[in-house]
Parts: sequence; structure tokens; C-alpha cells
Amino acid sequence: MAFWAGDFYRCGYCKNESGSRSNGMWAHSMTVQDYQDLIDRGWRRSGKYVYKPVMNQTCCPQYTIRCRPLQFQPSKSHKKVLKKMLKFLAKGEVPKGSCEDEPIDSTMDDAVAGDFALINKLDIQCDLKTLSDDVKESLESEGKNSKKEEPHELLQAQDSVGEKLGSGEPSHSVKVHTVPKPGKGADLSKPPCRKAKEIRKERKRLKRMQQNPAGEIEGFQAQGHPPSLFPPKAKSNQPKSLEDLIFESLPENASHKLEVRLVPASFEDPEFKSSFSQSFSLYVKYQVAIHQDLPDECGKTEFTRFLCSSPLEAETPPNGPDCGYGSFHQQYWLDGKIIAVGVIDILPNCVSSVYLYYDPDYSFLSLGVYSALREIAFTRQLHEKTSQLSYYYMGFYIHSCPKMKYKGQYRPSDLLCPETYVWVPIEQCLPSLENSKYCRFNQDPEAVDEDRTIMPYGVYKKQQKDPSEEAAVLQYASLVGQKCSERMLLFRN
Repeated sequence: MAFWAGDFYRCGYCKNESGSRSNGMWAHSMTVQDYQDLIDRGWRRSGKYVYKPVMNQTCCPQYTIRCRPLQFQPSKSHKKVLKKMLKFLAKGEVPKGSCEDEPIDSTMDDAVAGDFALINKLDIQCDLKTLSDDVKESLESEGKNSKKEEPHELLQAQDSVGEKLGSGEPSHSVKVHTVPKPGKGADLSKPPCRKAKEIRKERKRLKRMQQNPAGEIEGFQAQGHPPSLFPPKAKSNQPKSLEDLIFESLPENASHKLEVRLVPASFEDPEFKSSFSQSFSLYVKYQVAIHQDLPDECGKTEFTRFLCSSPLEAETPPNGPDCGYGSFHQQYWLDGKIIAVGVIDILPNCVSSVYLYYDPDYSFLSLGVYSALREIAFTRQLHEKTSQLSYYYMGFYIHSCPKMKYKGQYRPSDLLCPETYVWVPIEQCLPSLENSKYCRFNQDPEAVDEDRTIMPYGVYKKQQKDPSEEAAVLQYASLVGQKCSERMLLFRN
């Protein structure tokens, strides 16, 4: 590891010319467990460069966020994207009008460009897809029956345990309903208004009851009791799972065929090598169209260093997933050509999303959202074989940057406390983030970073005359923690 402390430089989020700061190191080789432990301390990689924002000094604090796929339920907006893909595959349907609901990727992120300039002046883009406007609209519609609140309060209420239905308030809040004044609301002493659709359904049920005196209603047999007007729902009416929505069967004469292939990010892999040229061309097309890069800035060298090179050593332990651990490209093949590539790391405890690039011609399919949902489903699939692999890491959550807040909509999710490195449900973090960009999420004032230590370097210290070296090594040890400092070799020139 070659480690150094970063200076202040231009922020890719708020465009502050000297507001962003991070520490970084060039990782030549690293085990997947090393990287797992690092990202659990707020680190993130871009190629072989691994960096960690100085959270209490940088202008836009970047909090590591993870989703819990085992409890994940797709929102209305997510279902809309999945259904849109199914309609396109089955019938070739293309949404009419402009594709305003397509997630627009974040602008060029210079968050680590200052550190990279010390090595090879490589411009890095750190974060992938931003969620479309339809997600925000969906959230607003889902909360329209709730009490009007600030956005972070609404998000907190949506996932509160024991929340009162329709009130939008946590369960500890008590609300007494009284008969409102005329024109000020519904009178709860009277029967609630019913939608016309519900009335029509009840009429149909009553009609079937009259035609069927034996008491059979919608597949349910009455046993000695009058048939209910509201029989239990059949299994077919239960909410569909994420997998049901993704892998819904298509007709034999479907208009298109979509295939997702997992390919190790290694030139030693024949499939990766044979698809490299097509994948690279897609990357250039994406960078030029979405990020307005010049073609000269999207060379094969930059592409390889940024998205193909990885410090992670591939591992295939018997108790691990069938594909093994390491860095991969998840390729989306439509009718024999690649239209999107999700770069991911498969680690002992999680699938970590690195980047996504796609064909702008297919922006109408909302490939940013679609690929995230596929990666969540993929994590659930890996969990079936490897039980400890149960999280989906989405990189950094930046509450102060509106374009980067979309990651908080994949629920349930947690943010990493920047001081004690424990995971805290995002609902508990949002109120604090509304008041301050930098927050300690752990509410225990006596809690400390238990993985902090000083690495032994007595021999090295004796050979060094520069007193600044001691401070640099101590800073490195405090940043990577005890586990990694004992396993990883720190390279000093």
C-alpha cells in the first residue's frame, strides 16, 4: 500500500474549488476480506485507487450506505421500471414522449481527482446512477395521505415500526380524533366515503352470491357460515416479490431477448477478453453522451485503469458463492449486443456496486434503476448459498447533494457512523443530517472506534529521521483499523 494524506481540492458535488478532502492509497494487491473491512470503515475504490473522505473537513460528507436486500420491497416507482422493461421485451413497447423518468448519472465527480493527479492525472467518476424524477413523484404520492411534513420527516415515518396508518407520525405520538368543523375535514362519526371501484366490486360479489347459493365465492368454500363479502385474498393476489417482477415469463414470440452475464474483470477470462472491445465502445459512447467527455479523454488506458483493473484477488472458497469473490462486470445483452455494464465487487459480506455505464439509446428503459434492482436480486441469490453475504453496498450517500440522495430510497438501508463505524438505520440519521452536513450517528456518547490501533513500526521508526513520518503512519493506522493494519503491508518510499 502506498498511502498519503490528501490536500483540499475541487469538489465534484458542490463545485467548491478547494472544499473537498480525502485520504487515499494505491492498492497493488488486496484480499477481498481486506477490502470488506475497509469499506466497513468508509473506504471506497476506483480502479486500484482506494480513498476515504475526511468526513469532518470535506465540504460534502460522503457516508457509506448499504441496503438490506433480504428485507427489500420494491416501491411503486421500482415496479414501474420493471414493468416497463417487461413490456419492451414482450411487445417492443417504447414509452411515449420524453424520457424524463430516466435517471441521469451524476456529473463528473472530482472528489478524488486531486489525489489521482499525484499519480497519473486520471479523472475519476465515483458514483453511478441517480434515481429518476418518477421516484420522487412516487414518494410524494405514497405520502399524500400523510400529515404534511418536511421531506426527511416523511421518509422517517414511512419505515417507522408501529407507525399509525395514514397519520405519517411515529407510534409514540398520540392523536385524538374529534368531529371537525364544517368544511374542515371528514366526520369520523359517519361511515367513510367509498371509491366507486370498491362499490362496483362489492356489487359483483353480491351478484355472484345470489347466483351461487352453495356459498362458494371466488374459490373459497363457506363451511357452515354465511359467505363473507371480503374473502381472504388468493395467493395470486399477494404482492409480487422482486424476483417475480424481474423474471416474469415472456411469450414465445417476445420481441426482444435480454440476457445478464457475470464476467470476471480479468483479461485472463476468455469471455471478458472477447467482449472487451464492445464493452469499451459502449463506455466511450456513454461518457461522451452522458458526461460530455471528449473522445480523447475516454481511451482504453483510462477505461482499463478505471473499470477493469482491480486490486482484489479472486478467491473461490468452498463455502463461498459459485462465482467466487472478486471484481466482475455484469453485462446486459439485448438481442446479442451489450447495452449496459454494471461493475461490481463480490465480497464476503456484500455485493458492492462500483459503476454503471449504458447505451444512451436505451435511456427510456431506466437502466440505472433497473440494474440496481437486478443487483439487489443477485445479492439475494448469492445469499442462498453463502448466508453471510447479505448486503448490497451502493457507495456513498451525500445528503447535501440532491442528485445523490436517491440511494436512500432503496429501503431498508443503513448509513455508516463516521466516528464509531457502526451501522445505523437511515431513518434515524436523516433528522440529524437536515441540521448538519457532518453527523455522528451513534447516539451513545461513550462509544468509540473499537478497531483503532497503532501498528508496530519500531524498526522503521529507527531508520527514519523525518518526524513527519511518524504522524503519517499513525494516521494510516487509525484510518485502516487494527484488522487491516495487521494484514496489509504499508509501502513507504
